[in-house]
Amino acid sequence: MNRKLHIKKGDMVVVLSGKDKGKKGKVLTVIPKSEAVIVEGVAMAVKHKKPRRQGDTGGIIHQETSIRASKVMHICGKCGRPTRIGRQVLESGEIARVCKHCAEII
Repeated sequence: MNRKLHIKKGDMVVVLSGKDKGKKGKVLTVIPKSEAVIVEGVAMAVKHKKPRRQGDTGGIIHQETSIRASKVMHICGKCGRPTRIGRQVLESGEIARVCKHCAEII
């Protein structure tokens, strides 16, 4: 089930629930098929990497895992508040995302 999400790559978001509640970060990846996002510094997991070639180094790696897109909220760049995203049709006919608080185009 592919859906269009309210969050895009590069957006600043805040986590609404879960173990990382209140953390802020930039969206690194959006996965519409599973309605998930990967946020920088959120939902960190430990991965044990085995060296595959001679000269490779193995070890323990900390990396971000995906979280549900419904658990994050966009942060407006102008007012700095977590906000829902509205849509507005511009004079050129394009649809722009706008902040519900300050009506700034995102």
